Amino acid sequence: MHEDRRRRYDDGFRREALELIKSGAGKDTLARRLAIPVYTARNWIRLYRSNGEEAVMGGGGSRRYDWETKVAAARDHVENGLTKTEAMARYGIVSIAPLERWCREYRAGGPEALRPKPKGRPKGARSRPKPKPTREQELAEQVAYLKAKVAYLEKLRALRASKSRGASEAPSSDCSQGGDTGSTTSSR
Repeated sequence: MHEDRRRRYDDGFRREALELIKSGAGKDTLARRLAIPVYTARNWIRLYRSNGEEAVMGGGGSRRYDWETKVAAARDHVENGLTKTEAMARYGIVSIAPLERWCREYRAGGPEALRPKPKGRPKGARSRPKPKPTREQELAEQVAYLKAKVAYLEKLRALRASKSRGASEAPSSDCSQGGDTGSTTSSR
């Protein structure tokens, strides 16, 4: 059965890839020999050129970069013409994905778009207790409630009255009930 290595490549596999990269293998050769996607081979070659063996081996995990590094790397690539590989090497960026995201955000909103955003759920109205209403506010709320209640009861009374009037009238007004059709002559 075919082994799926796309999710996680072990250290031995990455060392084999490093040997091929060091010997000068290009992305197509690397991809064909190791049976990996071409984009993975291209990324590994780029990582090796920018940050050395440690970057290809996957060391360090996820890294955090400060705002100044993000802005400088994005500015150098977008405005100053540095390649992504050169920007990664200059600023010690171990993955191309964050650099591409920073460049996209930099183009859209400038350096301020790269500022850190607050994490977590924003504080809303539920996080603070409501201030105690004043006496006037309590009375206004009570008046509004009573007005709504009166309006509801008046509508209910009017509805019941219209139903009782409708029931006391002759059913001749409704043709579907089998009553008189409204003609003046009777066929009995």
